[in-house]
Amino acid sequence: MADRSTETLTGSPGPSERTVRLPSGEVCEVPPGWELLPPGDAGVTRRVKAAGPTWTVKEKKGRREFSRGVWADANQITKAKSSMQATRSTAGYAKKQAAAKKRRDEKQSEYVEDFSQAVMNFLKFDERYQSVAKLFAKAVTEHATPVGSGTVARTERIPIERRAESAVIAWMRHQTTAYDHMKIERVKGRRREVRRELAAESRKLLLKYREGNEDAMVGCPLAKALRK
Repeated sequence: MADRSTETLTGSPGPSERTVRLPSGEVCEVPPGWELLPPGDAGVTRRVKAAGPTWTVKEKKGRREFSRGVWADANQITKAKSSMQATRSTAGYAKKQAAAKKRRDEKQSEYVEDFSQAVMNFLKFDERYQSVAKLFAKAVTEHATPVGSGTVARTERIPIERRAESAVIAWMRHQTTAYDHMKIERVKGRRREVRRELAAESRKLLLKYREGNEDAMVGCPLAKALRK
């Protein structure tokens, strides 16, 4: 097995605790004296990586990739943590962080407002049901927009209009249909097919509110879900 202790690598978890599997398939044993720095502190991680060779471990689940941490010399990690702690104890750092948080909060507030309006634009409920539309938009927005929620509303790969539409349909799938309790056959493509069928039902339901049907709320699963 090649000695890669002086290299900076990226791989996935190996077959045993102190091993890393490279993209080539090679399994490398973690060098003696190295420790795994868990993910979660970007500042410390950056300093560890800048200080010397590291092995970054990532694990792919479905379409998403998750960090499992960074292997590095234990002394390297200790020094990075001490250095980061010293930096964070200064008044200048605290001021900088407060300003950054304010900017993030303002950006999030603006996005929540824009997303809620995008949901309202997609719903296009008749004037008779504007109060329902506002309550609906509020429920979808509160569920979909929190930072780190992992919902379609947080992706920038598609326009906000499509995010809003997808978020509405996803909310309805879980709140107005029996999807969460369905036993779906483990056949490739079947779950996607079920979702399409339920989405079609949800769109038919929305049409009643868009057309202003007087009895739209009678026995309606959407009205029931919103009352909760």
